Amino acid sequence: MGRFYNSSIGKKFFVSITGLFLMAFLLVHLGVNSLLMFDDTGELFNQAAHFMGSNPIMKVIEPILGIGFILHIVYALIVQIVNWTKRPVKYSKWDQKESSSWASRNMIYLGAIVLIFLGIHLVNFFFKIKFGTVAPITYADGVKMHNSYALVAELFKNCTAIDVLYVLGGIFLGLHLNHGFWSAFQTIGWSNNDWRKKLELVGSIYALIIAIGFSIIPLYFLIKF
Repeated sequence: MGRFYNSSIGKKFFVSITGLFLMAFLLVHLGVNSLLMFDDTGELFNQAAHFMGSNPIMKVIEPILGIGFILHIVYALIVQIVNWTKRPVKYSKWDQKESSSWASRNMIYLGAIVLIFLGIHLVNFFFKIKFGTVAPITYADGVKMHNSYALVAELFKNCTAIDVLYVLGGIFLGLHLNHGFWSAFQTIGWSNNDWRKKLELVGSIYALIIAIGFSIIPLYFLIKF
């Protein structure tokens, strides 16, 4: 087993498994974030964010998620560096365009952009909520929770640059996922000539949902308020 994970195929397999895990998380995260647009009082989103932060199961999943992100990044970098060292002579631009998509040729760069965006996102929201710099609010049932809605809403309402950044982040994330989705299934052996086109279609739909979903939230606050 150790020899497998140390091999090139093993590393790609690990990138794929962690990638699929993170893709499932993105759907959950988008679902919670979408509540920002369905209740302008913020109570619905605050309750969902409070549940995600206080639920015992989520407390277990959270560090696993963090480890998944780190391992995905590390193994993806290793695979890319190995590919660079094994390919000292670059293929012609014409050959690359004929045999692969733009996203597949630039996955490492798209991933780097997404990583930068993730860092900005963590600084803007996650760390402030996690480490208690967000003012609490108490609802009628006596439950006290972070006013996460106010944090998100104020930033998106008052900073157009952040809105544009998040829209671009959603687009680049979608491009990264569009190739990553079917490629992950192909790497773990769940793709063949019959299934590849189906997986590419599902991957494109998934990537479109993620890209539009995350992009539309800042636009909602920018346009409505």
